[in-house]
Amino acid sequence: MPSSPPPFNILLRRWREQRRVTQADLALSTETSTRHLSCLETGKSQPSREMIARLAEYLNIPLRDRNTLLLAAGFAPAFQERSLMELEAAKSSIDRVLNAHRPYPAFAVDRHWNVVLSNSALPQLYENCSEELLRPPINAVRIVLHPAGMGPQIVNFVEWRAHTLSILRHQIQMRADPVLQDLLSEVVGYPIPPGSVSAGNSEYSQSLATPLRVSTRLGTVSFLNTLTVFGTPNDVTLEELALEMLFPADEQTILIAEQFVQELRAPTQS
Repeated sequence: MPSSPPPFNILLRRWREQRRVTQADLALSTETSTRHLSCLETGKSQPSREMIARLAEYLNIPLRDRNTLLLAAGFAPAFQERSLMELEAAKSSIDRVLNAHRPYPAFAVDRHWNVVLSNSALPQLYENCSEELLRPPINAVRIVLHPAGMGPQIVNFVEWRAHTLSILRHQIQMRADPVLQDLLSEVVGYPIPPGSVSAGNSEYSQSLATPLRVSTRLGTVSFLNTLTVFGTPNDVTLEELALEMLFPADEQTILIAEQFVQELRAPTQS
C-alpha cells in the first residue's frame, strides 16, 4: 500500500529550498503576500488549487510531484499517468523518429534511464555485453558504462562518465529521486577500464561537444548524442520521456556503420 505524502507545507518548503528561492521572491512571483506564503509553509493556511498551480509553475515542479502536492493539500491529481501504449499518438510519433534515424542508434528512455522504445540499430555495438544487462528493461546509463556492458569498449570512458554524472546530478537537483541517487552512486563506483583515455589527454577535450567513442572489431566509432523531450506535456509519462539519438561524429563512423548494416543484410541475400 503506497504511503501517504508528507503534509503540503513540508513539501512546499522542501521545493522552495531545493530551488534556492526566498519566501519573498516566491511570494512576489506568485502574486501573494510573504505572510500568506509563510502561513502555507507552517501549515496555518491551506492553499487553493490555483495557488498550488502558480507555486508549482514558478518552482518548475515536475507533473508527478505536482500531483503529490495536490494530494497533500486534499485535492485530486490534475495530471494523468498513462502507459506509453495508451498514448497512441505520442508512441507513433516516437516510433517514426526512432526508425527514421536508422542505421544509427536511437531510443526513448523514462525518468530512470530505462529504455522503453528503441530502433535496435547496430546491435554489433552490444556484442560483448552480458545477457543480464541486455535483459529488459535495459538501462541506458548502465549498459554503456558497466564493466560487464560497453564500459571496457568506451575509449573515452573517463570523459563520458563525467558527462553522465553531470546529467544525473542535474536531474537529482531538479527532483530528489532515490532511484537516480542509487544509479549515480553505482556509476561513480564503476572501475576505469585499462587503456581508457583520460579527459585531459583526449584529442576531443577541446571539441565543442563530448563524443561517445566506442571500440568495435571494425575500428573506433564516435557518436554525438542529443536528448529531446516533449515541449508541452500534460501527461506524467510523456513529460518523463526523453529521446536519445546518436549521430556519427566522423567519416570513419559512417563507413563502419555501413559495414555493420551489410553484415546484417548478408544472410537474407544468400
